[in-house]
Amino acid sequence: MTTVYERAAPPRPTRGRRRPRPSPAGPLLALLWAGAAAVIALWWTDTRSVVGLAGWLSDAGRIAGLLCGYSCAVLVALMSRVPLLERRIGSDRVARWHAMAGRYTVCLLVAHVTLILFGYAAQDGSGIVHETMSVVFDYPDMLKASIGTLILFAVGITSARAARRRISHEFWYYVHLLTYVAVFLTFFHQLSLGADFVGNSVAQAAWYLLYLGTAALVVWFRLLVPVRLNRRHQLRVESVYRESPGVFSIVVHGQRLDELNAQAGQFFRWRFLAQGMRWTSTPYSLSAPPRPDQMRITVKALGDHSASVGMLRPGTRVWAEGPYGSLTAERRTSSKSLLIAGGVGITPLRALFETLPGDVTLLYRARTAEDLALGAELESIAKWRGARVLYAVNGADGARPRFDAETLRRAVPGLAAHDVYLCGPPAMARDLYGALRAAGVPDRRIHHESFEL
Repeated sequence: MTTVYERAAPPRPTRGRRRPRPSPAGPLLALLWAGAAAVIALWWTDTRSVVGLAGWLSDAGRIAGLLCGYSCAVLVALMSRVPLLERRIGSDRVARWHAMAGRYTVCLLVAHVTLILFGYAAQDGSGIVHETMSVVFDYPDMLKASIGTLILFAVGITSARAARRRISHEFWYYVHLLTYVAVFLTFFHQLSLGADFVGNSVAQAAWYLLYLGTAALVVWFRLLVPVRLNRRHQLRVESVYRESPGVFSIVVHGQRLDELNAQAGQFFRWRFLAQGMRWTSTPYSLSAPPRPDQMRITVKALGDHSASVGMLRPGTRVWAEGPYGSLTAERRTSSKSLLIAGGVGITPLRALFETLPGDVTLLYRARTAEDLALGAELESIAKWRGARVLYAVNGADGARPRFDAETLRRAVPGLAAHDVYLCGPPAMARDLYGALRAAGVPDRRIHHESFEL
């Protein structure tokens, strides 16, 4: 059964090219690296000379510790869901930065612990085990810092790709939340034992400002903003429809939803307050343009949680956070657009297909014709707005259609002048990106967002 959902207003015609707003990604990265340089400068100005093996080991440990402390604050700030990051840079890109910062943090933490302990042992002329016990139990704030360090190692281990394949998303998520506890526990020893902070009130004030500012971002955007959103808009499941085998659309009703300023192509993090689902928050894209009283998502049953979504009952309360994502019309640079969807990746592109101005072509990839979810809606929208829908399904023998540069150029004349919106499985997205670049589409016109967590 296909969901009946009111269409948005017809897209306005556009002439010529549109200049999108510049991304803040470059200035933000420059600011983050400048902060790292300032941390190193703090050590440099506070260090007169380095003498002997113990001095070299200890000072290398100091540098690693300073950078690790700075990286912890950056790590938390990147996932505080600040709208500037989530909507202008893109949630997937910020998540990749967060993952990279996490790897840097763990490596710096290992270097800090190892170098400091061996440096102190060399200075005192004692064994490494004796020195470790002395540091942990005799130095101020070190017992708390040691517990925090063990938590950070646990977070790092469970975030490794090999471990992620073997644990549930829920377990990984709640272990990941312990990062806040770990950062809190390790903060105090930095000021009480850090040679660069003892007696340096300016450095202490800067460090407090860094950490308190990060904490304020987390409290505001991850706690207070979602609480206000859900108290104000009172979201509930209005209806659930089967779209195709294993694919369901869920219409969510709420009050004054236009105040959210959600756009086609964006997503929310949804928590359905039903039995067995209330502890899981999952990102799902809007599969139709948002209305003042309704939003719709379309979900494919790929796991226990997504399969349960199709069995939700009308009236179920919903807790949502968002909107997030930058896969929107604001990224257009041309009056012509190509949307390429793979599988359930059709959901954000279906909403864009209805609302994106200009000349639009949709290419929809699926294994079989039965897997083409929302097909009737797509055909109706294409007829209504004079757009094209192209389908690519496996052959009767299971052979996949080719997506090389020449095939894409034949299917979409003037491809190099199009903006391309791409959403699908990671392997498909990588292959298509290469084919699009080979077909002459500039990197700045390929817009992709991945929801792989």
